[in-house]
Amino acid sequence: MLKTPSPTTPLTSGHAEGVSDDEFRAAMSRLAAGVVLVTAQEPPLDPDDPGAPGVEDVGMTATAFMSVSLDPPLVLVSLREGSRMDDLLAEQPLWAVSVLAESQRHIAGRFAMKGRISDRLLFEDIPCVRGEATGAPLVGGALATLECRTEQRVAAGDHTLVIGRVLTAHVPGTEGGPLLHFRSRYRQLG
Repeated sequence: MLKTPSPTTPLTSGHAEGVSDDEFRAAMSRLAAGVVLVTAQEPPLDPDDPGAPGVEDVGMTATAFMSVSLDPPLVLVSLREGSRMDDLLAEQPLWAVSVLAESQRHIAGRFAMKGRISDRLLFEDIPCVRGEATGAPLVGGALATLECRTEQRVAAGDHTLVIGRVLTAHVPGTEGGPLLHFRSRYRQLG
């Protein structure tokens, strides 16, 4: 039988609902999720440098990505509040998503690194094309690519849920299965 604390029972986990961070992470790690690369463009980091590119590409690995609606076509990505991508998408409404294939684990790992090098260097040897609607990088060999325009931003705890209208969707003839995230590691089907 499931026991729930009564309103007068003191909680030891630190959260009002009685779930510790470790318990929550362990439970959610059992949910397999697809892995995507969210990309966008930001203005040049050094506008006074004549040799700097006109825009900078930014990318972030995400596993909290899902379809929201068919009519209109909407998707949702969850971003850590105050992260570089959260800050960028608060200003830049156009972004893209590449659904990564199982052979693209290195891309997921590269853009998930903490304290990483500049995104310009991270994109350097990854085959990409520019999205026709957003200009954001779309990863070559991805299982699918979507270009989006932010419709709504919703504060949700320590994250921001960004809901985007899908402007373009392409499914190239890429073979292979999806890259998955399960029990805190990248995995393949089968």
